[in-house]
Amino acid sequence: MEQLLEDYKSHLSFERQLSPHTVEAYAADVRHYLEYCAANEKDPLRVPPEFLDQFAYQLRVIERLSASSIQRKREAVKSFYKFLLIENRIQEDPTRFSAAAKLPGRMPEQLSRQEMERLLSFPAEKYDEVRTLTIVELLYAAGLRVSELVNLRLENVDVKEGWVLAFGKGGKQRFVPLHPSCCRRLKYYLSVREAHFASRTVGSELFLNKSGAKISRQSVWKDLAALGRKAGISRPLHPHLFRHTFASHLLQGGADLRSLQEMLGHSNLVTTQIYTHLDVGDLKTKHKKCHPHG
Repeated sequence: MEQLLEDYKSHLSFERQLSPHTVEAYAADVRHYLEYCAANEKDPLRVPPEFLDQFAYQLRVIERLSASSIQRKREAVKSFYKFLLIENRIQEDPTRFSAAAKLPGRMPEQLSRQEMERLLSFPAEKYDEVRTLTIVELLYAAGLRVSELVNLRLENVDVKEGWVLAFGKGGKQRFVPLHPSCCRRLKYYLSVREAHFASRTVGSELFLNKSGAKISRQSVWKDLAALGRKAGISRPLHPHLFRHTFASHLLQGGADLRSLQEMLGHSNLVTTQIYTHLDVGDLKTKHKKCHPHG
């Protein structure tokens, strides 16, 4: 099955044009399923539909995975069988009767304005400290995904005109405006970056590690978590938290969903609509404050 899995990964990469990170995530879930087939002496090309229910039971009861993890694995397996059907490796899709489980709604976390101000006003002198604060400012200003952030090149950011060109899922690109505060931070970072690597040949990516190469996703996560602890933020910081905060604060400030969809790079407006539920608490506060019977 190893060659079959490699063929599937190629299909995801070149035909569906998914990011390397997403391809590896799908492949890992399908590998889990194939190992389960092997453990039960089942040929994955000839399993009956009820075997998928058995696999779901294994995930839920034996392995005790969360509902979201189970759903993710089931979707990966369904995608795998669709690929096999397209390739004529199977005649019938055993997942055709498998309905997606309805997951409980989970509201994205967000940082408060006060927490953002605390982070953005945190002192920074060394190159890596200035880099981390600039990353925070840019994530918050443009709502970028971490993969989009680490792949930014110098030519993708225009601090004079105030925009950033992000390359999202499937290679889709979008322009996101930057406010003057972010542009000032970027200008300062670029001057520190130039001085820090003055006598060395470095990569053309915007954010570089100590060796002058593109910073990794893992380093961004690590640096953000460390900054959060130093700044006294109660919850763990991670890149997507700033994307949620960007979206939530824009909506609270009066932005419309269509504009937000464009800036986030969502292909479907339904994905963006989850942020509309975040304003309920704010609405209740305003209602209590302003209503005569509040």
